[in-house]
Amino acid sequence: MARPAATATTPTSAPGSSQRRLVRRRRQRAARGFTLIELMIVVALIAVAAGIVSLSLRDPASARLETEAQRLSALLESARAESRVSGAAVHWLPLDVQADADFRFVTVAGGTTRSLPMPTRWLEPAVRAEVIGAKSVQLGPEPLIGTQRIVLRLADRSLVLATDGLGPFAVTVDETRP
Repeated sequence: MARPAATATTPTSAPGSSQRRLVRRRRQRAARGFTLIELMIVVALIAVAAGIVSLSLRDPASARLETEAQRLSALLESARAESRVSGAAVHWLPLDVQADADFRFVTVAGGTTRSLPMPTRWLEPAVRAEVIGAKSVQLGPEPLIGTQRIVLRLADRSLVLATDGLGPFAVTVDETRP
C-alpha cells in the first residue's frame, strides 16, 4: 500500500490572514496569565497552611499546663457538686512535694475530716499549685462560695484558675503579670 504524500502548507497572503495571526497571538498572550480567582485560591491555601503550621508549633509546656487547668477545673466542679449533694464542706488542698499526693479533696462533716476518693496527682509531675490568700479552696456546700484563685505553674509558665463564687472555675487573665 502506498503512502499518501505529505502536503506542505504555505503561508497565504490572502486578505484577512494576517488578522487571524494577530488574533491567535493575542489569545496566546492572554492565556499565559493567572485569573484573579486562581490567585485568590492560592492565597487562601497558603493562609490555611500557615495556620496549621502555627498551631502545630505551639509551646508544649503551655499546652500541658492548660490541660492541667481544665482537668482541675472539672475536678473542682465535681467536688463542688458533691458538697452540695452531701451538705458537707469540701476543701481542695494543694500539698507540698510529697511522695503520696500532689493535692487532695477533703470533706469536713461533724468535726471529722476524710479524704474523698478523687484523683490526687497531676498528669504532669512538675506542676505546682498555690491558692491565693488561703491554704485551701472551699467548695461548698453553699451555692455561693466566695471569690477564689489558684495559680498553676509549670517551669516558667503560669495560669490562674478562678471563680467569682457563683460561676465555675475557669482560666483567667493574671492581672499580676505584665
